Amino acid sequence: MTQYIGYVGTYTKQESKGVYQFTLDTEKKEIIDVKLAAEVSNPTYVTVSGDNENLYAVSKEGENGGVTAFSINEETGVLTRLNSDSTAGANPCHVSVDHESGTVVTANYHTTMIESYVTNEDGSLQSLVSSIEHAGSGPHERQEKPHMHYAGFTPDGKYVIAIDLGSDRVYTYAVKNGELSEAGVLETKPGSGPRHITFHANGKFAYVMTELSSEVLVLHYDGNDGSFSEQQYISTLPDDFKETNDGSAINISADGQYVYAGNRGHNSIAVYKVDQDSGLLTFVEWTSTEGNWPRDFVMDPTGAFLVASNQKSNTLTLFGRDSESGKLELLQSDVEVPEPVCVKFLNGEK
Repeated sequence: MTQYIGYVGTYTKQESKGVYQFTLDTEKKEIIDVKLAAEVSNPTYVTVSGDNENLYAVSKEGENGGVTAFSINEETGVLTRLNSDSTAGANPCHVSVDHESGTVVTANYHTTMIESYVTNEDGSLQSLVSSIEHAGSGPHERQEKPHMHYAGFTPDGKYVIAIDLGSDRVYTYAVKNGELSEAGVLETKPGSGPRHITFHANGKFAYVMTELSSEVLVLHYDGNDGSFSEQQYISTLPDDFKETNDGSAINISADGQYVYAGNRGHNSIAVYKVDQDSGLLTFVEWTSTEGNWPRDFVMDPTGAFLVASNQKSNTLTLFGRDSESGKLELLQSDVEVPEPVCVKFLNGEK
């Protein structure tokens, strides 16, 4: 039997108690054994280290916000709390880790900060290394100030990319011994509200999801200096959809053939075919997430399945993924998880 362990980061405003764990059974094609993995306040985003030894969750501690580090039992998925670090104000909304360098970075939507930490050998957090405050605004009513929504590493590990929904900017930071220094900035279309980024396996193409304009922005990435150049904007919505929509997550298949983008409002995942020479996208289809407000989704380690989290309907939805066509097939809906936001898998079989 081939099973994969996954985790769900949640809000804890209603019924949720923290980070949840589930198992994907690829033979039965279903999600089973949903349970609480760790009790923690508002762990809305989680990330797993590449060696499967640690999980990091954004967290709230009283009036402070920060990160909590856990060790992972790779056989059972059980999480053991190591330590946490927090500062005054709201908790971050995004966290990433580069386990090769032992660096953890966070983005804070409310405080405008990008912060970085180095870790100890066991994956626990050392003290804060960098804390960078941003400035700026945009034309949309939600762009009254910076809203940092993403901080993560380029495939070569040389840079941290920080995305500001509030001022329509994609920042590149050089990273050395956990310390960040600005290396460049890309100004995206005014009012687009960039949110998250994903990189093609070739390390040359990148795809940004915009929350406010509901588009995918295709970029070319230059690993020499960490800079980006715009290539294409393509909508994630049907032309006749006029209701409110917030773009959410974006991911690319491991083979670089298909990009997937989430819509909150239209409640769908848009699928695009990637031109392998130019990186440009061609629309394939929309698939309903069978729930309300799909905040995130992730492909399993085989790439044959995709799990979406529907925040407002408190459910996960499981799809099968055709690697040839990129299309999604509904396998299971209404898997109950309270207030789900982020979904992540361990990088290997159970």
